[in-house]
Amino acid sequence: MPTLRFETESGYFITADAYGDPAHLPVLLLHGGGQTRHSWGDTARLLADAGWYALALDARGHGDSDWSPEHHYDLDYLASDLRAVIAQLNQKPALVGASMGGMTALIAEGERPAHTDSICTAIVLVDIAPRAEQKGIERIFAFMSGNQGGFASLDEAAEAVAAYLPHRPRPSDHSRLEKNLRLRNDPNGQPRYYWHWDPAMLALWRQTTTPDRQIHHEERLYRAARALTVPTLIVRGGISDVVSEKVMAEFLDAVPHVQSVSVAEAGHMVAGDSNHAFTRAVIDFLRREQANK
Repeated sequence: MPTLRFETESGYFITADAYGDPAHLPVLLLHGGGQTRHSWGDTARLLADAGWYALALDARGHGDSDWSPEHHYDLDYLASDLRAVIAQLNQKPALVGASMGGMTALIAEGERPAHTDSICTAIVLVDIAPRAEQKGIERIFAFMSGNQGGFASLDEAAEAVAAYLPHRPRPSDHSRLEKNLRLRNDPNGQPRYYWHWDPAMLALWRQTTTPDRQIHHEERLYRAARALTVPTLIVRGGISDVVSEKVMAEFLDAVPHVQSVSVAEAGHMVAGDSNHAFTRAVIDFLRREQANK
């Protein structure tokens, strides 16, 4: 599994893990806010086994991708990075985006200049729609804000995750969790585990969720969604508190060309909650669309 670096601005790099044959059709996996490329579980490997070239990206400010000294983390910069990565591929990819990654895919494709070709072959939105349930968003913010001081041990980090995701079986080891953390010294010189993302993003995200900004944000995402011409699927977690059944129904009414599927017993973190069921839904969708070409 090679690790790649894509230059998206002068001297600014995005990191990705690559799975499968580079000659095959690419699929880009875009994680959610506060996650890293390691959040996809076995999805990238299973996509490669099924005949795709899967690239799991760290978004800017996350994981091993560069962090922005200017705190340039809004959707415009995320979408610009995505377009720049795609421009360096030999073929148009399908895009699979969870939460923040899904919004990035929507903006990158849905706001492309008029009379230009699509930048991708298909889009899968993972538990994200132009409108989201505020209580779910607030729960995410509470979790991310509550642990900025880091953790004394992996066990302590695992306890925090278990409290946030009580429906998910606890893993028998912490190897996957450790990949989403960075061990460094705190101000007192004591080693602690910190989430592997730039905490400066929280303040920026908070600004976009004020009532007035949220309305503008939703309208922008709906415009982008209506502009999509590539096949699009929304995968909802069956017990998600971010994309409720009502929110998904509103989205499908407004943008009827979007397909949908729900993954039972999965919350907002669909790929982590029910990885194989989620990946099967993605592969089935991509195979159908490939067969229809």
